[in-house]
Amino acid sequence: MKISVLASGSKGNCTYGETNEIKFLIDVGMSCAYIERNLKELNVNPNDIKYIFITHTHSDHIYGLKTFVKKYNPTICFTPKMHKDLDFNLDRFIYLDKEFNDSDLNVTIIKTSHDASDSNGYIFESLGKSLVYITDTGYINIKNHKYLKNKNLYILESNHDIKMLMEGKYPHYLKNRVQGDSGHLSNKQCGEYLCDFIGESTNLVFLAHLSEENNSPEKAIETVIGVLNKKNKKVPLIKPLTQKERSELVKL
Repeated sequence: MKISVLASGSKGNCTYGETNEIKFLIDVGMSCAYIERNLKELNVNPNDIKYIFITHTHSDHIYGLKTFVKKYNPTICFTPKMHKDLDFNLDRFIYLDKEFNDSDLNVTIIKTSHDASDSNGYIFESLGKSLVYITDTGYINIKNHKYLKNKNLYILESNHDIKMLMEGKYPHYLKNRVQGDSGHLSNKQCGEYLCDFIGESTNLVFLAHLSEENNSPEKAIETVIGVLNKKNKKVPLIKPLTQKERSELVKL
């Protein structure tokens, strides 16, 4: 399995993944032109994208979806509640419940907690390799922790630094939203969840959906590593993701 994050942040999110048999996207929150350009840099033809897995329908996750679907007609994987949010018709879609399988791709759906009509996180697995993708959630339900342990790659939300958020210029209601149970994971929460999840098979963690207002790559790394160190947990590599800078293509 290969993974590249094309964009991550409050202005747009999109991740590319492939197995031996299937090419897919997670969210289409950037313009179609941006995604086409980044796929071209990866030598990927947009026509070869078979599935798009939607986490939720906020605009920073579906901004380019209508145009991309019109041009390339992939199959959209989401829930009935997410489908109702769309203002355009789809020819090809699949409603997700707990698991989805096709060829050499297995997907486990993890329900997240966000102020959207519905929201999902995902575990992608292929030929013994695994990726966890969870952003835009106020917490991760403990009943799902057993499914999230000892994966190869984690793309996990590390949205804000609590001190920066509370001392920043956001109005009170928005601060409460961000740090609430239907908001976003802080750097500290991200580190605490990683302490519970990571194992010997974990090689890389991408810190995702960093706030440009209430966080920084340096603060996210410092906080997450600090939490891990207190629990004597280590990961070979932890990298923060940025809004308009594609990550390398990672082979798991």
